[in-house]
Amino acid sequence: MNLLNRITLDPAVCHGKPCVRGMRWPVEIVIDMLGSGMSMDEILAEHPELEKDDILACLQYARLSLSGVNIVEVA
Repeated sequence: MNLLNRITLDPAVCHGKPCVRGMRWPVEIVIDMLGSGMSMDEILAEHPELEKDDILACLQYARLSLSGVNIVEVA
């Protein structure tokens, strides 16, 4: 399964930022939660609309973004 399929870009949602499954959950917010020390289990408990694969997709998206890979070609 390609986790990147969980990341969507829609100009009508969060100003076109990459988001989780078309919801108003930008990748950067999920990464911020992880970076602040929250565990995946804590994030999932506090935000039941998210799934473990959503968090993994955000991490994969961030990794590819930082490496300079054209994410559109990968997805």
